Amino acid sequence: MLKLGSHVKMSAPDMYEGAVKEAISYGATAFMIYTGAPQNTIRKKIEDLKIEEAEKLMKEANLDFKNVVVHAPYIINLANPDPEKRAFAVEFLTKEVIRTSKMHVDQIVLHPGSAVGKDRTAALNWICEGINQVIENTKDLNVRIALETMAGKGNEMGKTFEEIRDMIAQIKDKSRVSVCFDTCHTSDAGYSIKDDFEGVIAEFDRIVGKSYISVFHINDSKNPQGAAKDRHENFGFGQIGFDSLLKVVYSEDFKNIPKILETPYVEEKAPYLFEIQMIKNQTFNPNLIEEIKNS
Repeated sequence: MLKLGSHVKMSAPDMYEGAVKEAISYGATAFMIYTGAPQNTIRKKIEDLKIEEAEKLMKEANLDFKNVVVHAPYIINLANPDPEKRAFAVEFLTKEVIRTSKMHVDQIVLHPGSAVGKDRTAALNWICEGINQVIENTKDLNVRIALETMAGKGNEMGKTFEEIRDMIAQIKDKSRVSVCFDTCHTSDAGYSIKDDFEGVIAEFDRIVGKSYISVFHINDSKNPQGAAKDRHENFGFGQIGFDSLLKVVYSEDFKNIPKILETPYVEEKAPYLFEIQMIKNQTFNPNLIEEIKNS
C-alpha cells in the first residue's frame, strides 16, 4: 500500500482527532503534524490533545501510527552559539520528543539548525551534542530524530550529504537517529532530483546509507537545481516536475516509508486531496490548480 499523505493541522478544539479527520478527508494513508505552532513554544497539555479519540479514529480508518510523523518547531536551533539558547533548544526538543511518544508516533523531523555564528564545524558539534543530550533525556522512549536534508538557505546545516553523515557519526545511539529526505530542499541544495534520482540515492547511500531514510517530504521546487532558496511548489508544477517526483513516490527502495506533501495552499485552499488523487492515478493533471481554486 502506498504510504502517502500531507501535513495536516492540529488545532483546537479537535486537536489530534481533527488531524486524523483531515488526513482521512484527503484519502491519505500517512500524515505529518506539528504538536503546536511551529514558530512558538505554546503547547496544549498532553491530556488535552484528544489522543484516545485519535487512536480510535485511526483504527476505524485502518491507519497505522507508523505512518504518522511529527515535525519539530522551526524555533529549535541546536547550533546557536549562545549556550543558554542551546540549552533552551535541548529542553524544548526533549519535551517535543516526549509529546511525540505520547501521541504513539516514533519519529520527529528536525531541521538540524543554523550556523548563525558562521562556524560550521562548531555548529555541527553543538547539534550533535544537543541531540545526544535529548536522547539521553528520553532514553526510555523509542522516538527517532529524523534530520532533514536542507536547501542551504542562509547558514542552514544539513545542506550536503556529508554534513548529514558527520552529524550521524557523532550520535551515540544510532537507533535514535534517521533522515528526512526533502525533494525540494535536496534539489535546491544542488542534487539532481529531476534528472537522476537513482544516482542521487546511490550517492546518499555511499556517503550516509539509504537505510537511514525514514520519511520523505515530497515537494516540487519553484527554483532550479542549486538555487538554495527553499520555496516549495505544487506537485508537478515546479522545476523538478511530475515524472521525476513520481519516481520518488513509487521507488521500490522506499515503498515502506511515509511520503509527506508540504506543497503550498492554492488561494488558501489545501491542495492535498487533489494532489494525492493525481499521484495515485500516476497521470499529470495540468488543470489541477484551477480545479483546486474552483473547489
